[in-house]
Amino acid sequence: MVEEITTDELESKLDDEDVQILDIREQMEVSQTEGGFVPGAEHLPMSRLPMEMNQRDWSDEIYVICRHGNSSLQAARLLLAYEGVSDDARVASVAGGYLDWDGDLDYDVARAEAKAAV
Repeated sequence: MVEEITTDELESKLDDEDVQILDIREQMEVSQTEGGFVPGAEHLPMSRLPMEMNQRDWSDEIYVICRHGNSSLQAARLLLAYEGVSDDARVASVAGGYLDWDGDLDYDVARAEAKAAV
């Protein structure tokens, strides 16, 4: 079973250096939701996640956010099954997703894309 956290819980984690936030919204969804990202999030659309999972280092604390919290559950399951993610890693889906996010947003799409490319 995939762990879920609230957007408030995610917001309290933003300053933690070892936290990885993965925004899996497709580009069309980003455009439909004002184009902003949770600060520090890496933008990696769900359609690219399976192909790019082995191209990055995964932290021991990964939070996955999507538009409303459904696709992030699937992505978290995928990450939990992936051998490149530690067995004791915390992988959680953000319940309610971007639409429940009340915190600040980062509108630098290029930064989010570049962070994901690293």
